[in-house]
Amino acid sequence: MGLHGAAAASLFLAPQAWPWAVGAVAANQLVLGASGLLPRMDWIGPNMTRLPLAARERGEFAVTLDDGPDPEVTPRVLDLLDAHRCTATFFCVGNRVLEYPDLCREIARRGHAVENHSMTHGPTFALQTLAGYRREVNEAQEAIARTTGSAPRFFRAPMGFRNPLLDPVLHEAGLQLAAWTRRSYDTRVRDPAVVVRRLARRFAAGDILLLHDGHAARTRSGVPVLLEALPRLLEAARAQSLTPVTLRHATAP
Repeated sequence: MGLHGAAAASLFLAPQAWPWAVGAVAANQLVLGASGLLPRMDWIGPNMTRLPLAARERGEFAVTLDDGPDPEVTPRVLDLLDAHRCTATFFCVGNRVLEYPDLCREIARRGHAVENHSMTHGPTFALQTLAGYRREVNEAQEAIARTTGSAPRFFRAPMGFRNPLLDPVLHEAGLQLAAWTRRSYDTRVRDPAVVVRRLARRFAAGDILLLHDGHAARTRSGVPVLLEALPRLLEAARAQSLTPVTLRHATAP
């Protein structure tokens, strides 16, 4: 805002410098735009891409699942996590929470964390105004809190895309932005081996791994790729003596 004000003032005080003023504003917008389109960037607000040092020292990592709850995939993921005695963080879309409230409550009942992934998960999330972000964040926050009895503590932007107006809204809501260390692209990749390979490369304590129980891609036999990839990933973690925890657990004092 200061740069824009200075550029506008220069047009009156030194009209001949208008190319520099316009160039500075354009460069500023490019930097802000690029920062918002890089999900792991923290130039436009705090962004957790790894677990805190204390969690890393305990050998912890986080499995996070986006875009649910899904009535077909999520129950099977919950059973799979139970079988491996693991906890995970589910970033749920507010509209889907309202559509499947019992499933959302079941996620919480089994000891997993339900966090905020916006109300609608719209494709224009990165273009929202301040009022738009308040609506997307607060409506999802209310839906999840009312359904599970526990207000989310973390927020993940749809596709990770955002603009500088999101950070003050998260601050108002008491939410922490959480991205990831590495992602699996399991909404597009149909081969579980490729998904596991992407997540397990340089796999270490402190990693935040991104998978999807909503919009999950299918293998050639029609099975959600997540259901075949996740067990292999958890076995790889066990072989390295790593423990999957929720983001809430990892950041607790």
